[in-house]
Parts: sequence; C-alpha cells; structure tokens
Amino acid sequence: MMKHKKIKEAVRERYAKVVERGSSCCSTCGPSGNELIKQAKKIGYSETELKSIPQSAVMGLGCGNPTALADLKEGEKVLDLGAGAGIDVFLAARRVGPGGFVIGVDMTKEMVNKANKIAAEYGFKNVEFKLGEIEKLPVENNTVDVIISNCVINLSPDKLKTFKEAFRVLKPGGRILISDLVTEGELPWNIKKSFEAWASCIAGALEKKEYLNTIKEAGFKRVKIVSQDTYSEAELDDTLSGKITSVRVKAYK
Repeated sequence: MMKHKKIKEAVRERYAKVVERGSSCCSTCGPSGNELIKQAKKIGYSETELKSIPQSAVMGLGCGNPTALADLKEGEKVLDLGAGAGIDVFLAARRVGPGGFVIGVDMTKEMVNKANKIAAEYGFKNVEFKLGEIEKLPVENNTVDVIISNCVINLSPDKLKTFKEAFRVLKPGGRILISDLVTEGELPWNIKKSFEAWASCIAGALEKKEYLNTIKEAGFKRVKIVSQDTYSEAELDDTLSGKITSVRVKAYK
C-alpha cells in the first residue's frame, strides 16, 4: 500500500510539472515544444480533429486516439479516465453533440484546473472535469455509455480495481475503448522498481496477455485488441527495444 502511495505521488508530481511546462515530459507518451501537434498526428489524431479543439488541450500525452475508435454517437454519455488537459474530452464532446455529455476524471489538480479553464474559455457546455482517482471514480453506478482512456491505466498501481470501477459505472451493454501501453515479455527489474519509470508510462505496463486477462477478470466481455504498434529501437533505449507496445482495446459490459 505504501508503494502504491509513492507511485501515485510520483505520477502526480510528474504531471503537475507537465502543466507547468506546458508539454509532456514522458519519453513514450509524447515530446515537448513544437513537436506536440506532429506527435498527436503520429498517434492517430487527424489535422481536422486537432483544429476542432483548443490547441492548449494538446500536450503530447497519449499513445493513441481512443475517440477515433470508440464509435461515439450523438447523445451518449462518455467518461475519460485520466483526462489531462482534455484533448479527448473535447473531441468526444464534439461527437456526442449538445444532447450528450463528457466527464473527464484526473487525479492531478493542476490538470483539472487547466481543463476547466479551457472549457470555460471556449464555451464547452457539455463537459465536466472532476478531480479523482481512476481506482475510485467520482461517478455513479450504471450511468455511462462509453469509457475512453489514453495512456493512463498503465500508471495505475491497481489495474484490476481500475477496470472494476470502469465496469461499475458503465451501463449494461456499455463499452470501453482504451489506448494504453503493454509489454512484450518481462521488463528489466531496475525499470520495474523505478518510480521515475512508473511516472513515464513504462514501469507499470503489464504484459499484453495479463492486461487483457485483467479486463476480463473485471467482468468485461468481447475483449479484443483493435489495433497495436510496437515501439521501435529508434524510439526507445536498447533495454526496451521491442518490449513496449501501444494497444487499442475494446470491450463490453
């Protein structure tokens, strides 16, 4: 439990600094500076999508575009786990329209404050950002149609609890579309025990099969990988080459 607390503190501190710097400081979750838009396109966001939302919400945090694969429909209620500055919340809000609603939950106060400021500044009426942990969601039972998340669940020290919470708040028949990082085999021990590597989206990543089994154990059905990409040697250091894969997973309650 103490280790879990330290992991969360390390993650919270890292992403508070991201807000302060205005860009990602996570080696696999995104670059910094003028490369943010380029990186967003690389992981699946179209130029049209990026132009449709506030640029201040694009922070280079992510390993996919869950909104593109979630088949969002007008009028649906959506929940984003680890919403950050709101890039996926704002995209989802456009898709579900004024009759729908999108909730973003993040445990970093600075992120929530930034996202709420952007929402107010740009007049988004169908969004709400809440401070909270994805292992204990501030959302009522059976109230959400769709859950999305982008390179966040790997940061949780208790992934089974996270997926059980997702299952709890989804309506029967609801679905999840998660972009996340998994491993191909075991990571080196020095990386797995590093708090910095946890905050950088690496150390907490589960082996691919274990990740999918954890989703099933939480109660989800029809669990499948929609798409995946393994990071190349040029994108990671030698000890991680071929071991980190970005997956997009869909499942149903």
